[in-house]
Amino acid sequence: MELKFTCPGLPDGGVFPPENTGRGADISPEIVIENMSPKAKTLAVTLEDLSHPIRGFTHWVIWNIPAAERVCGAIPPGKRVPALGDAVQGAAYGWHRYAGPKPPRGRKHIYRLSVYALDTPINLGPNAGKRAFLRAAQGHLLQKGSLTAAFG
Repeated sequence: MELKFTCPGLPDGGVFPPENTGRGADISPEIVIENMSPKAKTLAVTLEDLSHPIRGFTHWVIWNIPAAERVCGAIPPGKRVPALGDAVQGAAYGWHRYAGPKPPRGRKHIYRLSVYALDTPINLGPNAGKRAFLRAAQGHLLQKGSLTAAFG
């Protein structure tokens, strides 16, 4: 079952609001989940630039967010986020923080925001990246959902 979620002000297929970009306030968007499995214990989020020359260039990865129907926006930087149950922000373009879209001026890039529901916390340190997270999540992934949006 696909995980369904919305981000207020960030429609699937739409455009990133300036506050969620590297040319604005560069704050993470709020996430509202609609159909999370009752078996979910934690959530994870990734943000990837699908237009970047490096395929699947990761802007942000965070895991071990306690399962809830809402993930607050404006998650602060840091390897661990105490306000989110000690969630871990990994190694990505946003080194231990959200780094919103910021393509070269005059270019439009497409970004994919993905949310994962897992049946357990993932035991990885903050220097792990998206690939290590996805490997560790194998066998624990209950649901995944994505939205894409443009900026530039």
